[in-house]
Amino acid sequence: MLLKNKQSYDVVVIGGGIVGASCTLALARSGLRVAVVEKECWGSGATAAGMGHLVVLDGSEAEYALSSYSQTLWHALGPKLPAGAEFCSPGTLWVAADTEEMAEAERKFHYLDDRHLPAKLLTAAQLMAEEPELRAGLAGGLLVPRDSVVFPPVVVSAMLEEAAKLGATLLLGSACTHLGNGEARLADGSTLHASRLVNAGGAQSTSCMPGLPVKPRKGHLAVTDRYAGFLHHQVVELGYMKSAKQLTAESVACNVQPRITGQILIGSSRQFGQQDAAIDHALLGKMLRRCMSYLPGLAKLQVIRSWTGFRASTPDKLPLIGPDPRDNSLWLATGHEGLGITTSLATAQLIDCEITGRAPAIDPAPYLPARLLDPNTSLLNHQEELL
Repeated sequence: MLLKNKQSYDVVVIGGGIVGASCTLALARSGLRVAVVEKECWGSGATAAGMGHLVVLDGSEAEYALSSYSQTLWHALGPKLPAGAEFCSPGTLWVAADTEEMAEAERKFHYLDDRHLPAKLLTAAQLMAEEPELRAGLAGGLLVPRDSVVFPPVVVSAMLEEAAKLGATLLLGSACTHLGNGEARLADGSTLHASRLVNAGGAQSTSCMPGLPVKPRKGHLAVTDRYAGFLHHQVVELGYMKSAKQLTAESVACNVQPRITGQILIGSSRQFGQQDAAIDHALLGKMLRRCMSYLPGLAKLQVIRSWTGFRASTPDKLPLIGPDPRDNSLWLATGHEGLGITTSLATAQLIDCEITGRAPAIDPAPYLPARLLDPNTSLLNHQEELL
C-alpha cells in the first residue's frame, strides 16, 4: 500500500522490470536513497514475457558496445544468482540457410573475432553435429559460446531484495501518472519528490511521459512440455536481425531456446501498431511454422502455453539512456526493444555513473536521449508522432 503523503528521495525509478530493478540496485549500491514504483507486479511486462536470451549483437557499434559490456556484467553476476534464475550459457547457434546467409555468418565471425569475442564458424556437417534436430540442407552457421540464458523474473526479485536491504523503498500497486519537474505523481494520490527521476517503464514509459518517441512492438512466444536433450543451444536464423530491424507491420523469425527445465521456448514475432495483448493465432501459427522449417522435430512436441508481450521500440532501434534534455530532473532508461534483458545491467551502470558523476566503462553518447528529443519542445509535442 502506498503512502498518501509526500515522500522525498534522491532518485525515484518508475518501472519494476529488469531495467528498473537493475537501476534501483545500482543506485542503492551507490548510497542513494531510492524508491522504485511498479503498478502491477515486480518483473512483469516485457521482463516476464521475454526469452531471457543474453546475446551480443553487432547491428551497430553502439549495439555491440552495450550488449557486450552487459554480457561481461551478466557473467560476473550469474554465479551469484539464485538457482531459480536458471542462469546458464548454452551459446547462440546462428544458422545460415544459404550461401548469402553463410557470408553473413563469416562477416559476423570476423567482427567478433576482431574484438576477441569467442566464436566458431561451422560447416553444414558441423552444424548438424551441434544440433541434430536441424533440417538437412542448411549451409552452415556460427556458434557464439558465451551467450547465455536467464529467467528474468527471479533475477528481478533477487535484485530488489538486495536493494531493499540497502535501504531502497519498493512501492507496488499504483501507476505513475505524471513524471517531471522533480515529481512523480501516482494514481493513488501519492507524490514522490526527487532531484532525479528515472523512467524505466519500457513499453509503458509513455503513460507518464506522453512525448517520448517510444512505441510498443508486440511479440508472441510459446513454450513446450519438457523434452530434455531435444535442443542444446539457442538456435537463431541469420535472417533474424533483418526481421527485427524492419519496420513492416509484422514479421516472424526462428528463435528457439532450450531451458534448464527441458522445456523449449519458441519465438519470435514482431508487430507494430498492435495494442491488444490477445494472441493473434494466424501470426502465432506462422511463427511456429517458421521455426519448424528449421527444426522439423518441433512438430512432435506439445506446446503447453503461448502468450504475448510488448517491446519498447525507438525510431533508431537504440535505447534512450541518460538525461532528458527538456527537464534536468528527468533521466530515461527505456526503448530497449528486444534487448532489455540483455542490456539491463549495462544500462543501470550508465545511469548510475551519469547520476553520481563517475566515469562510465563505455561511451554513453550513442544512447543519450538528446539525439531524439528536441530540448526546445515540450514533453507533449511528440504525441502526434506516436499515434
